[in-house]
Amino acid sequence: MKTLGLIGGTSWHSTLEYYREINAQVSQIIGNACNPELILYSINIDIMRKQVLEDIQQKYLEVSEKLVKAGAEALLICANTPHMAVEYVQPKIEVPFLHIADATAKEAKRLGYRKLGLLGNKPTMTKSFLKDRLKEQHGLIITIPEGEAIDQSHYFVSKELTQGQFTQAAKDFYTDQIRMFKDKGMDAVVLGCTELPILLSDVITDLPVLATTDLHIQMAVDFILSED
Repeated sequence: MKTLGLIGGTSWHSTLEYYREINAQVSQIIGNACNPELILYSINIDIMRKQVLEDIQQKYLEVSEKLVKAGAEALLICANTPHMAVEYVQPKIEVPFLHIADATAKEAKRLGYRKLGLLGNKPTMTKSFLKDRLKEQHGLIITIPEGEAIDQSHYFVSKELTQGQFTQAAKDFYTDQIRMFKDKGMDAVVLGCTELPILLSDVITDLPVLATTDLHIQMAVDFILSED
């Protein structure tokens, strides 16, 4: 098995999901007698809350270099928003990032989805690191919420979900947003926050959802067990 470096901590709730599911899914394939070698570095989420791009880029470069030095053959960030650092860090290290947008696009194409709504915090929905990669590298059409809904989504993600609070108000808000995406003719919705699948786990939505966490985890498992 290949050694994977995990960069977590933003938030630690989603990092737990990644660590648990990667181990569980690999064990289902190879048996419970062994488990994958994972190197985990948990970052203080405060660096993301301050939203200073240069500081985020430097921190992720520092951590990536440590993981590569420790023996990681690829890196995976256990959250959506910190992928804003990948474009800066990738040329400076010797191993690839397993990118969450690539995992999401692969599944969208497999299922025949071309028009996707995107939900998450404000940077994930409005900046280029996720939606432009989905559009420019994978040819998908991406739509985000309008007006105050962007700020409301950011509030729920940053003030509740990443702090382990999963309220009915948040659940109702995202259910309504998915219904609006359906009215706009979207094929499916990208849950671009690693806590959103947890929030909506017991909800029947008006459109199919692409849970970036689950798809990213599958990419990790495929890499760990790959032979090339």
